[in-house]
Amino acid sequence: MEDEHKENTKLLDRHLAQTTLFPLSIEVDRAEGIYIYDKSGKAYADMISGIGVSNIGHGNRNVIEAIRKQSEKHLHVMVYGEFLQEAQSDFANLLTAQLPNSLDTVYFVNSGAEAIEASLKLAKRFTGRSKIISCQGSYHGNTHGALSVSGNEKKKNAFRPLLPDVHFVSFNEPDELALIDEHTACFIMETVQGDAGVRIPSLEYLKALRQRCDETGTILIFDEIQCGFGRTGKLYAFMHWNVLPDILVSGKALGGGLPIGAVISSRKMMKQFTVNPMLGHITTFGGHPLICAAGNAALEWMLNENILSDVELKGARIKSILEKHSLVLGIRQIGLFIAIDMLNEEVVRQTVEKCLERGVIMFWFLSCPWSFRLAPPLSITMLEIERHCQTIFEVMSEVQDEQKRSVHIDP
Repeated sequence: MEDEHKENTKLLDRHLAQTTLFPLSIEVDRAEGIYIYDKSGKAYADMISGIGVSNIGHGNRNVIEAIRKQSEKHLHVMVYGEFLQEAQSDFANLLTAQLPNSLDTVYFVNSGAEAIEASLKLAKRFTGRSKIISCQGSYHGNTHGALSVSGNEKKKNAFRPLLPDVHFVSFNEPDELALIDEHTACFIMETVQGDAGVRIPSLEYLKALRQRCDETGTILIFDEIQCGFGRTGKLYAFMHWNVLPDILVSGKALGGGLPIGAVISSRKMMKQFTVNPMLGHITTFGGHPLICAAGNAALEWMLNENILSDVELKGARIKSILEKHSLVLGIRQIGLFIAIDMLNEEVVRQTVEKCLERGVIMFWFLSCPWSFRLAPPLSITMLEIERHCQTIFEVMSEVQDEQKRSVHIDP
């Protein structure tokens, strides 16, 4: 075990902090399209988009050119909100032009977790309340506030105490919405739960949630850090149901491959950060011009190429191929956001590891370890889907055969 640990971590032991004893340890040389290439030239199909980041694929020329042009103008010049910077304005204007009128103001930050922190502060500031309600199985990030409203107790317990007055309800259960009352500052939820294994809400639930928040003056926050920016086939997942949040949180793919987060709300609500106290939320690098230029170019490319038009068709094709395998117990899919249920965590681990050996990158879910995720770049072609799903199918057969042999050997 010790030798295995050394082998798995040798690439990360060069003064870099580690997050696990068993990282995937691909030594990356370059990336292009849906592929990542290691130092030996081996290609790996990135079927998870770097966990929801590379929605437009790797090495998009429009994004690279936008980064080059902005780098020749200027990089950081001042903390967010003090200077007028064209890259920030252009991106905010293009982004809000795609959204409902009530979501007309953007606060750019550095990550999804920071955007969650800011959204919680904004809801508490706007309502003057402290009670927060979140959903079981949710994942909102790993900073203290974001962890407080996340539902995985195993990941949280070692870092308590966390934020007080946080309560949890079951996802997609209308009967539990009565917990929302006149003391509630906000109800925060992933519009489509990611880490819980791609859990998709019903229209009835979202309508009931919106109505209850309206009745009690509660701020409704949709976290679309992972399910947003095209992942489900709409620019943002709430557009499937036309139920609007008061605050929309975005991140991951929003930066076109660079780190970003965003809080999007109404101008009226966002003004709460400017007074009592002034600078109610501040960030040094939020809205960095290089990242805004990249994000703007990514969104322009998505719109110009009409890339969202066949996302659902592609996701449905992946589902239709893999659901035929007897090792698959079930599949949840919306757009190119897919969870494949299997017998247990060990079967998932073997499938993911063997696929990696065969040049296909997949991953599991922290809060749903008996499933693996597929979320390839939206630019993936049907030919690539056929090829790499065939590899996954073959690997599942290998794992199944090993399971059968194991039963015979050790009944």
